[in-house]
Amino acid sequence: MDHSAFYKITRLSGIYVILLAFLTVPIACSDDDDTTDTTDTTDTTDSTETETSETPTVTFVLTDTGQDVFYDADGNEISEPSEEDDYYGQDAQYTGTQSSFQDNGDGTVTDLNTGLVWQQTPDYSRYNYYDAFDYVDQLEVGGYDDWRLPTIKELYSLLYSNGELDATSTSNSQPYLYDEYFDFEYDSGASYAGQYWSSTKYVKGGLQTDNIEGAFGFNFADGHIKSYETGLYFDGTSGVFDPGCFVRAVRGEEDVYGVNDFIDNGDGTVTDNATGLMWQQVDDGNTYDWSNALAYAKNSELAGYTDWRLPNTKELQSIVDYEKTTIPAIDETYFTCTDSDSWFWTSTTQGDFKYTACYIAFGYAYSRENSSATEYYDWHGSGAQRSDPKAGDPEDYLLESENADDLLRIENYVRLVRN
Repeated sequence: MDHSAFYKITRLSGIYVILLAFLTVPIACSDDDDTTDTTDTTDTTDSTETETSETPTVTFVLTDTGQDVFYDADGNEISEPSEEDDYYGQDAQYTGTQSSFQDNGDGTVTDLNTGLVWQQTPDYSRYNYYDAFDYVDQLEVGGYDDWRLPTIKELYSLLYSNGELDATSTSNSQPYLYDEYFDFEYDSGASYAGQYWSSTKYVKGGLQTDNIEGAFGFNFADGHIKSYETGLYFDGTSGVFDPGCFVRAVRGEEDVYGVNDFIDNGDGTVTDNATGLMWQQVDDGNTYDWSNALAYAKNSELAGYTDWRLPNTKELQSIVDYEKTTIPAIDETYFTCTDSDSWFWTSTTQGDFKYTACYIAFGYAYSRENSSATEYYDWHGSGAQRSDPKAGDPEDYLLESENADDLLRIENYVRLVRN
């Protein structure tokens, strides 16, 4: 791969953009929707198996997004749809393992599902990516000094999808975070700038117009994953302006949460033994708007199963391959994207703009410099979580902006999931 290359596409006719503004204990994931017994601290390796030199299977609990409101394509709240109705199968229709936290009373919070221990109150200082590692190395909170930066999957485990940013009054806003356990403050100068670093560097190429190096973060103010400037160019040279991100440190066993254990079932499906979820192996090659994506999932009988659904945003993000240096950002030993540069719908409505739903970019996550620019670049990084209007035509959402504007597709791919 040519690491000096950056990726761009020219503006095509009809394409417009929109300003959308682990101490870990492995716990086996239940096949039910019931809450997992978090008191189970047993080794998840099957004791009936003969001992081998293989690495023991790792499992982790993937919690629900928390979204409990139903929406139509225009962003209006609706009553719970029945199976015969439009919009059946969206996030709120399915209740998975609920997030559960414990305030330890010492500045730390334990996630009772994942076993991860989190810094409760950040210092609200922005750090350069590399300086953030120095910060957590020196951090002592709750009598512990083994803090680290979370991976992007660990950080995203804190997502609360009922978030909503009111840019005119943060007092009316809800961060995408369980703020009854975790302290959060909006940036006084830019309320939408609630980016927190992960340790996950973007390895698929240079970003933006200048081929810069990026690392992933999650924005608890506006509910998106993207790659942020590390201060370096992708070739390792310095000189890039980087505003920095906040830090919420974590402690616990590494290489557990977010580590997949895929099995090819030989029937067009793949099971992730780490989460217990079964996935469609190859997308059907078609793109859909959001409501039609929900309908496609509801009507699928792939491999003889009739309980397929559109994954929520945590579920879909759990199978992103952030270490792979090429697109698509998925393990191609097990999965196929018919379009390597593709985006996939989730069932989760985006809280700030409820006429949009979240997607995961398994291909490049494109933006252009502003609404007057004609070229799109890999701006946020493959593996980013963004949002697209649920229906309509791209030109319906044309806005003027002096900031980077995301490419609109509206018709995105589907990768089905079932429990």
